[in-house]
Amino acid sequence: MRAPNQATPKAVSKAALSETLLRTTFRIRLNGETVAITTVGQAHRFLTEYSSIEWMEFRTLHGEAMECLERAAENAMLTVQATDAVRSLLVSTKLL
Repeated sequence: MRAPNQATPKAVSKAALSETLLRTTFRIRLNGETVAITTVGQAHRFLTEYSSIEWMEFRTLHGEAMECLERAAENAMLTVQATDAVRSLLVSTKLL
């Protein structure tokens, strides 16, 4: 049984493929390379690439960001909330 706040595989796929623009471009330096995150899909993929262990300390913020990205993939009017949630997570992890 799926947890109430867990997305369905269909929603996750849509979010990961979404080309909906975020309200800003996040430029993150990782492993000596700069990564630019400009879309809901790029942010979603970035946040799912790393194992859950890496996000464990920031589990609540990570969950909120993922949920907001999934909602923004369905409704572009929610990109402001998604952008803010991603920003909060990246600032907390000192990636921004």
